[in-house]
Amino acid sequence: MQKLQSQGVHHITITGADRQSTIDFWEGVLGMPFVFEQPNLDEPSIGHLYFDPGDGRLITVFTSEDRTPKRQIVDQSQGYLHHLAFNVSKVSFDQAVERLKEHRIPNSGPVDRGFMDSLYFRDPCGMLIELACYRFEPPQGYTHTHVLHRAHLIRVAAADASIDKVHLADAIEALTAERAPSLTRV
Repeated sequence: MQKLQSQGVHHITITGADRQSTIDFWEGVLGMPFVFEQPNLDEPSIGHLYFDPGDGRLITVFTSEDRTPKRQIVDQSQGYLHHLAFNVSKVSFDQAVERLKEHRIPNSGPVDRGFMDSLYFRDPCGMLIELACYRFEPPQGYTHTHVLHRAHLIRVAAADASIDKVHLADAIEALTAERAPSLTRV
């Protein structure tokens, strides 16, 4: 049986509230440019707004003028979305708590995840959003996934519970050694 090979996330579509509160949050708070809109082609009475999350892909939101934002906790049980995470730079991450406070958006404050830092808050409709900031840059020619996979192998061999800074450093060193020739490693 052949696999279907994914080449990345194409887009994620969220059910939102009204048009303006959607724009205010996704562009006004999260800084995602509002790139275009059209009717939902499956249900033309519903709006379909498109935002660029920063990587050239799309976050889209279905809107309807008869819906208002409700800061309720949405269902996170089996089969439902738990949270949506966005990559941010270290400098943006360091400003996030204060900027969310300016928008009167409660948040978790920074959370140490070992290989990254996280910050959690809810969108106007109650969906959990995470801002994530890696604590490392991968070596040239490698991705964050390459480093995390190698760090996972290192932490499993060490019988550690989760990836931490030492595993990342060792993974980066190993990947760099594999790619960069050295006369001392002949």
